[in-house]
Amino acid sequence: EVQLQASGGGLVQPGGSLRLSCAVSGFNLDYYAISWFRQAPGKEREWVSCFNRGDGSTYYSDSVKGRFTSSRDASVDTFYLQMNSVSPEDTAIYYCAGVISTYITLTTMKTPGPYQYWSQGTLVTVSS
Repeated sequence: EVQLQASGGGLVQPGGSLRLSCAVSGFNLDYYAISWFRQAPGKEREWVSCFNRGDGSTYYSDSVKGRFTSSRDASVDTFYLQMNSVSPEDTAIYYCAGVISTYITLTTMKTPGPYQYWSQGTLVTVSS
């Protein structure tokens, strides 16, 4: 059974840091891309970052580039999203999602539609 489990959310002050985790199981990560999405209250789900095993690259949205870093620990099949210099605009529910890497392009990786598997959300609140 394919499972993605996101964790690590919480309350953080503006300018602070937080690390989210996404534990995956049930599929061969060598063939998958794993993305982070977020959804703020009243807004559409927004793509944040993609680790694409297919081309070995990591991509970021302009809103988080230079502040967030996506990484993977293959030994424990876990992906991480290191969030630095957070602001209230980063407040959202964060999700990780998986899709076979050949199913997406540089354009479609930024949309929720192609993703086959989703974690439950983890809430990040940035507030003083």
